Amino acid sequence: MMDKPILVIRGAGFVFKFLLRALRRSLAFRLKLLRHSLSSSSSSTSEPKKPRNIVIIGASMAGYTAARTIAQYLLPDSEFRVVVVEPRDHFHFTWVLPRFCVVGDHEHKAFIPYGGYLPKGALEADGGKVAWVKDRVARLERDSVVLEASGQEIPYEFLIVATGAGATDTLPSRVPANEKTEGVKLLKEMQKRIRESQDLVVVGGGAAGVELATDAKSQYREKRVVLVHSRDALMHRFGPRLQAAALDGVEALGIELIMGDRVVSEDKEKGIAVLKSGKEITCDYLVNCTGQRPDSKLIAQLSPKSISASGHILTKPTLQIQDDSFPNIYTCGDVSETNTANPNSRSAMRQATIAAFNVLSGTEGKKPDEKYFSHWLDGGIKLTLGLDKSVANVGDGKTEFLFPSKEKDIALMSKEAWHKLGAKPFEENGAEFLSKIQAKI
Repeated sequence: MMDKPILVIRGAGFVFKFLLRALRRSLAFRLKLLRHSLSSSSSSTSEPKKPRNIVIIGASMAGYTAARTIAQYLLPDSEFRVVVVEPRDHFHFTWVLPRFCVVGDHEHKAFIPYGGYLPKGALEADGGKVAWVKDRVARLERDSVVLEASGQEIPYEFLIVATGAGATDTLPSRVPANEKTEGVKLLKEMQKRIRESQDLVVVGGGAAGVELATDAKSQYREKRVVLVHSRDALMHRFGPRLQAAALDGVEALGIELIMGDRVVSEDKEKGIAVLKSGKEITCDYLVNCTGQRPDSKLIAQLSPKSISASGHILTKPTLQIQDDSFPNIYTCGDVSETNTANPNSRSAMRQATIAAFNVLSGTEGKKPDEKYFSHWLDGGIKLTLGLDKSVANVGDGKTEFLFPSKEKDIALMSKEAWHKLGAKPFEENGAEFLSKIQAKI
């Protein structure tokens, strides 16, 4: 009977400790800035030193947060600078992708211009603390990264790998395109395929599969939608109350549900999907929403023993990789093995902040002392169950809260995400960002 009040108290305690830690960091840095300004005014000027690089691979939520944090807390005349390597020209807001694979006229909102989340002036050619390279890393060396397109080699003193993970690396979980124009085109093509289909088969009963299936059936009530899930419960990684809510939402819309079975092949000529049980389903469009695949190949090449059986990068609590021969390499986000039950943007941001402060300690010659431990609050989720319904869920594996609600915004939280990342909804200034980083280079 007291389980829920105790859970609330525990959650409030975690939030309080988190905020107190952030306040302490901020005050400590302000004192450091004050001491630095006093010592700088009384000392003679010296020749500027060659920058020492903190390279961050990937600028999704984890990498972008790490870059912001380090740039914010580096001293003004620090010899260190952040170098972000990211092939995409916009931040991809992946949470809305299942919705925008179904609903038209909003797809551009999934692509948020880069730059606004960084500290003011971070990208300026004169004195900015961040260099941004629009490219992909082809391979890692012990003290440098080699770029794919240009072949350029960038030395690093510290490295943060934030390459993420994706479900099949394609829509509706990820946009397989580096340019916004191509991403918008792919979303529109998928909208068309779903709109024109009569027998839509969605594979995977996790968040992406449930959301796309319920959105499609909600948008096109006459359409036959079949959801195939290999487990015995939808949203099987979560608690029973969310599983029940997902099931109720799917059944209320009239979606055909097949659980405990999986699609093994698709015959497009015959228009069928074949299940492991031998059952055949009429299908004129199949959408795959299965599995998380961490993008850990760069570390796998450099340090094979740092890769877990699931393909994630094994980490210490400090978020250094487990290989002691690379104490200057950190990792954060979905690519990391951190025992986080349901990784999302909150856990990615918390990991990125810890990795960033440990790197900052390293720039001062100190050992890393910040540690990441997963917390059940990180695993909270908001699951849409059609165009106008959603349910929020949070729990510790034993006790859970469920908060059903009505959705009024067809674009979900796109506007809030743009604000969060320092961009004005929904004004496009990607060209301005690209001109800044080219000038910086």
